[in-house]
Amino acid sequence: MTTVLIIENDAESGPGLLLDWMDARGITPVVVRAWDGEPVPECIDGHAALVLLGGGMLPDEDDRSPWLPAERSLLRDAHGRVPVLGICLGGQMLAHEFGGEVRGKYGLPEKGVTALTVLPAAADDVLLAGLPTSVWAVESHQDQITRLPEDAVLLMSSERCPNQMLRIGQSWGVQFHPEVTASRVRRWSPERLRSLGFDPSQVVADADRYASELDETWSTVVGRFLSLVG
Repeated sequence: MTTVLIIENDAESGPGLLLDWMDARGITPVVVRAWDGEPVPECIDGHAALVLLGGGMLPDEDDRSPWLPAERSLLRDAHGRVPVLGICLGGQMLAHEFGGEVRGKYGLPEKGVTALTVLPAAADDVLLAGLPTSVWAVESHQDQITRLPEDAVLLMSSERCPNQMLRIGQSWGVQFHPEVTASRVRRWSPERLRSLGFDPSQVVADADRYASELDETWSTVVGRFLSLVG
C-alpha cells in the first residue's frame, strides 16, 4: 500500500481535493491533525511523499503552534528522500527552513481566485511543463515569502505576491491552494473578506465561475506530483 503523509495545521485547512486525487490513483492518505494534538511523526519512513497544509500562523510561530518544530524536523527528514508538497503555510515553511524569509502581514492580501503568471523556469518543471503562461488559483493569505532560498527555483508569481511557487530539488512550495473547492470558499467569513478589502459575493462568484478550470489545472499539476510517488 502506497501512503502519503499529510500534516494538517488548521481545522479549516484540510486536504480537500487532494483526497479525491489520491483515491483516483490508489494512494492512501495518512492525515495527522497536528492542530488537534495528534503527534507529528519524527521521520518520513514508510511513506512515499509528504504534504504540508496551510494555516494562519508563521512557519516559526512555535509559541502559538507548539507542533511546528516537529513539523520542520519532519520536513528536513523528508526533503531529498521523497517528493514534498507544501501548501500556503507549508510552502512558506519550505522556504523558511532552507534559508529564505517569510514575513507576516506583508504587502497586500490575496483572497479568492487570482491570476498567476507561469514563469519561464516552469517550462521544464516536471509538474508544470506545458501549462499556459497564465493560470487561475485560489488564494487565502496575508503572510508571504519575501526572500527565496539561494538554491530555489521560482516557478510562478502574481501581481501582489512575487513568490507564488518554488522548487528545491523534488520539494515544491505553493502560496496558493490547489486543494480548495468552491464549496469551501462559500464558507469563508463575509466579514473577514470585507475587512481585507474584498467583496464576498464577488469572491464566491469567481470561485463558482472558475471551478472547472481550477480543477482541470490543479488536478493535472497535483496528479503529476502524485505520479512521482513510488
